[in-house]
Amino acid sequence: MDIARLLANRASSDVITCDVDMTMREAVAILATRRIGALPVMREGEVAGIFSERDVIYCIEHEGEASLAKKVGDVMTAPAITVEPNAKVEEALELMTRRRVRHLPVVQNGAMCGFVSIGDLVKTQVDSLAQEAEAMRAYIQTA
Repeated sequence: MDIARLLANRASSDVITCDVDMTMREAVAILATRRIGALPVMREGEVAGIFSERDVIYCIEHEGEASLAKKVGDVMTAPAITVEPNAKVEEALELMTRRRVRHLPVVQNGAMCGFVSIGDLVKTQVDSLAQEAEAMRAYIQTA
């Protein structure tokens, strides 16, 4: 399965983002309120980076609470590691594992069209394996 099929039932407008000029405190409030682990960071309509829980932890550890006043653009992980809609789920999982990231903006022709987490991809793989197993059981029972 490819990423585009995974995103087929999602509107790209459903992706929650933040801007490079937003403060860390504002972005942390979004993460907490929405109960999510990362936000794509936008600059003039394009993905500039990712702001995640890890970025928060590293900043607070190094600079203390004062770091919450910093701009997201100054602390985000950049450049963002992205994937195209035609990439296979397996390829995206391999990329996430190799680069040690848990979220990928889905970008086509420079524009973000979705956002996937490692949880989304693993769930897709598990569902696919369950369907295959059920098909095999049905085949065996009819053979």
